[in-house]
Amino acid sequence: MSAKRILQIIPSLDRAGAEKQLALLVQGLPRNEFDVHVCALTCGGSLCAELEQANIPVHIIGKRWKIDPITAWKLHRLLHHLRPDLVHTWMFTANSYGRALAVFSGAERVVASEQCDGYWKGKYELAVDRFLTRWTDRIIVNSKGVYDFYATRGIDTAKIELIANGLPEYAPSRLTRRELLSDLSLPPDSKVVAVIGRLCPRKRIRDAIWAGELLKVVRDDVHILIIGDGPQRYQLERFCENIEIRDSVHFLGHRNDVDQIISHLDVVWLASSHEGFSNSIMESMAAGVPVVATDIPGNRDLVIHNTTGYLFPVGDRAALASWTNHLLDNPEKSRDMGKAGCAALKNQYPVDTLVHRHAAVYRQLLQ
Repeated sequence: MSAKRILQIIPSLDRAGAEKQLALLVQGLPRNEFDVHVCALTCGGSLCAELEQANIPVHIIGKRWKIDPITAWKLHRLLHHLRPDLVHTWMFTANSYGRALAVFSGAERVVASEQCDGYWKGKYELAVDRFLTRWTDRIIVNSKGVYDFYATRGIDTAKIELIANGLPEYAPSRLTRRELLSDLSLPPDSKVVAVIGRLCPRKRIRDAIWAGELLKVVRDDVHILIIGDGPQRYQLERFCENIEIRDSVHFLGHRNDVDQIISHLDVVWLASSHEGFSNSIMESMAAGVPVVATDIPGNRDLVIHNTTGYLFPVGDRAALASWTNHLLDNPEKSRDMGKAGCAALKNQYPVDTLVHRHAAVYRQLLQ
């Protein structure tokens, strides 16, 4: 029996949450059973090389505009050329363009992944979701919060499958803390806090920067790393300059060595207004780093307040700064929280489970 061809479609292959989950999935699927191709609608990214090294074909479309007929034409040609047995789309842009073109091109089976609740979506986006659900065989979500959101927005729950994110096995950093601080040109006695993720509105990076400004009032040893990139980077850099905190906020952009940095952080922040199942929280807890995150669905599934980290109301910058200062002033408490977080996550979200459960969905649909 020949391998079933699966085309995975995602907006880009930057090293961000959904993209990392896709990369883990496609590299883990059995090659004798599934012939996997990956399509990035807008651009490639740091994960391209990783996938190509794993002999997974990557196709870049080059989408430039929100409504882009050239992208539709190129994607239709790719679908016609590959003739996949199943198309799996990720995130709203791919879930709209990808699903619509998959149906138009005659794909036998269509799967969509929703990695975050859709509170940002307006009537138009939700209408697109509901309309395309008619031709979607499964909608895979990564947390109960995301499940509940779509279940209460008219999406057929019989089509929704909950598969949690996979967490790669933690590997200790090859760098010492002193080496890392030296590489980042930071003083050796620095307290290092990080925000890891896409620089977009729902991540509320500005709240994190405001919290950094509040921390600067009470202490002068805190440095904040903004790891990631996105459409708000220029605005956020200007914001830092306007409030005169540019000397202690460092924009690192996309990094392929986050695993070398994360274990040396003192605290990780997540200020998002909504999330699915945060990769940055999972990776931080696995490395034994305490997390201060917004009290929203998804985050609550991972962070136990006052045990593995702290939760604070969305937009409460003072609470974010206060909890962080408490951790920095109490290193023993911080270490205990880090150990508790690591223990709580140990063996809970293996990548094998992510792969096996997706493979089971594919087999069921393609039998």
